Amino acid sequence: MGRSLPTCLQQLNFRKSLVGLATGAGALYLLYKAIKAGIKCQPPLCTNSPICIARLAIERERHGRDSGELRRLLNCLECKQDDYAKSMILHSITRCVYLLEAEASACTTDDIMLVGDMLDEKDNNVKIQALNALKAFSGIRKFRLKIQEHSIKVLELISTIWDTDLHVAGLRLLNNLPLPDYVHPQLRRVMPALMEIMQSDYIVAQVQALRLLSYLAQKNDLLYDILNCQVHCNFLNMFQSTQPPSLLYEILVFAERLSEGQNVPHYRAVKWHYNEQSLHEALFGDESRLADRLLALVIHPEEEVQIQACKVIVSLQCPQDLVSRRSSCQPSHSYFRTGE
Repeated sequence: MGRSLPTCLQQLNFRKSLVGLATGAGALYLLYKAIKAGIKCQPPLCTNSPICIARLAIERERHGRDSGELRRLLNCLECKQDDYAKSMILHSITRCVYLLEAEASACTTDDIMLVGDMLDEKDNNVKIQALNALKAFSGIRKFRLKIQEHSIKVLELISTIWDTDLHVAGLRLLNNLPLPDYVHPQLRRVMPALMEIMQSDYIVAQVQALRLLSYLAQKNDLLYDILNCQVHCNFLNMFQSTQPPSLLYEILVFAERLSEGQNVPHYRAVKWHYNEQSLHEALFGDESRLADRLLALVIHPEEEVQIQACKVIVSLQCPQDLVSRRSSCQPSHSYFRTGE
């Protein structure tokens, strides 16, 4: 044999180790296959996932059955939940309202009140998700009047909490609703906050604020309050061609609404007094450089920006009563030099 006993024992131990390693690797592989097979046997997604909600909607449409998902979520919201759970439930309710139209239409005004009550929660995420859910429900006509009742609360939230996501959610909801006249006093109080959001650095919130302000500028009793609001000294930078086209378009629409509003006969019949740093002075004052900004935007790469800039120029040159007669305009105060 020629080998000593210790040498034989060492080789035997080495072979046992190899067998052990192979056996262990094999066991791990079998365990992996078993786990993988087990995973495949489970539902691929939880019932709260967007894909599963979509599948429920397709199933309902195909077979005419009520999935019960939306009702289950609303019932869960009535139970005592922590802030995270409330936020997730409201988020799922929003998805269901968009995807399960029949089930959403079958809801009641009590359900709207339940969601609206979540606006009083302390957690901002819960407030945001409640606003999103109300926005989803506002697409159903029969719920709009009930949702309007929360308008004052929504205005209070966006004017007292500086949270961009909350601003966007609240403004999107307000922009999807016809605001009743009884909300106007509250709108006057929150006008400075709306101006601040409009001049913030978050484009989505700015666009939503501008859409609301453009709507409000068409209300005769709110026009002066808007024009007399204080703005930043660099406000006209919002008209620079380097701004995102979506923002430029909205600020130009806003300027057109304001110009049209101040040119109507009954508004011009009153001698209004504006603050030195007011929106009116920034846009229409003697020292305003708005004309230069508008002329630069006439050659903007985006066609809708060009067109809207031209509309603002026309509204500045022609008082509203003259425009309606479609006659030539010779205004007493022109914002453009002769030939421009």
